[in-house]
Amino acid sequence: MASGVVGHQGEKWTGTDGWLFWSFGLGMLLENYIFSIAPIATGWVHVPKYLDSLLLSWAPIWLIIGIIIFGPIADRYGRKSTFYLTMGLYAVGGIILIFSTTYLVLLISLALLLLASGGEMNTIMVASHEMMPAMHRGKTMMMELNFINLGAFLVGILGVVSSAWSSSHAFQKGTVGVAILIVLFVLFLARTRTPESLRWLVRRGQTERAHAEAVRYYGEEQGMIRLTPVQERVVTAPQSNRKRVSLSIRFLVTLTTAFAGSAGFGLMTYTLGPNFFPKLTSLIILIAGGTGFISGFFGLWADRLSRKNLLLTGYLGTFLVTVLIYFTVGTWSKSIAFFMILLVVLNVFVNIGYLTEDALKGEVWPTARRGTYTAIVRFISIGFYIPVIYISGAASLKGNMILNIGIWAIGLIGALVWLAKGIETGKGVSIEEASLEN
Repeated sequence: MASGVVGHQGEKWTGTDGWLFWSFGLGMLLENYIFSIAPIATGWVHVPKYLDSLLLSWAPIWLIIGIIIFGPIADRYGRKSTFYLTMGLYAVGGIILIFSTTYLVLLISLALLLLASGGEMNTIMVASHEMMPAMHRGKTMMMELNFINLGAFLVGILGVVSSAWSSSHAFQKGTVGVAILIVLFVLFLARTRTPESLRWLVRRGQTERAHAEAVRYYGEEQGMIRLTPVQERVVTAPQSNRKRVSLSIRFLVTLTTAFAGSAGFGLMTYTLGPNFFPKLTSLIILIAGGTGFISGFFGLWADRLSRKNLLLTGYLGTFLVTVLIYFTVGTWSKSIAFFMILLVVLNVFVNIGYLTEDALKGEVWPTARRGTYTAIVRFISIGFYIPVIYISGAASLKGNMILNIGIWAIGLIGALVWLAKGIETGKGVSIEEASLEN
């Protein structure tokens, strides 16, 4: 993403866009880094086995609370203002985590961190589509989302290495907590160098502030280009000839694919270890995160690829590989090497579907309601993952695999519906076209 590349209507990649990319990427990293702590934290405190499920469900519970609170806040008070609120919660939660010594205090610290994570990721999904140059919108969104995989990978590494370095749970917990504060400090520095969403400001009628922000962060020439009113932007097809997609179809597709992405990935990455292979929990998270991060570089071509085809590829692939996993349970449950191979193959397809649906569910809504509608989709889809955690805890290993097949089938249905009824939001399509605002 070199400076000087010319995009739509004269847009160029600037230093501000670079700061935005890194601030969004690090925000995504922190979100999944914190979400991935919960399975590892089951080994930090001594509690009855039945409370493990509470700690595992604690992550999605507080994540969706943060999502539904901060989605409307971002629409009402702005994207950048919301980021400062979430970073404040991160700081408080991280400090409490480092000094937590009991199960209750651990739950409180994770609640604050996850509350911030929910609002953080939701706002990034909204702001990135609105703020990045149209020519780079797809690839930057995909690569920012790929930091999610890096977050899980880092937690896995810290969990494995700190356990090998010291048998002390306090050492492992302290290492994970300090890492949060270090990333947060870098994140804060990046965000002091980025503007409020110009699209949000214009939609809210704050044109003078939008002008000032544009000139301050992009310079006079680029600032004016970025401020081009939405109604004046050039679209690739006349309004009358463009396919219209109802809100009900958009909600159906984003809800089904988002639920499958959350629950299907969660079953194999976050609950399989604590429920059946507790000694492998950190390693499973490390393998899943590492595979996702490496395979996620397909996002560099996101502005050339069809979002509809990628969505289908991801969900069809995960469905078929999960069927294979079900029929080979007797083999991989006794062979760690074979299990890890299957886990790698599965996560390649999981990542294709996950990054694509995460990009989709933030780009298909109008600017004025983008934060709220994205939050609703994430709240419902992740909310349904919570009962899945308890069902999986009560089911056998084979039962878990049947459950996973059903979940990925739901996602596949959503991908097929979007293939038939949806519009193309990839291939360099502007956010105005993707959201049907033009």
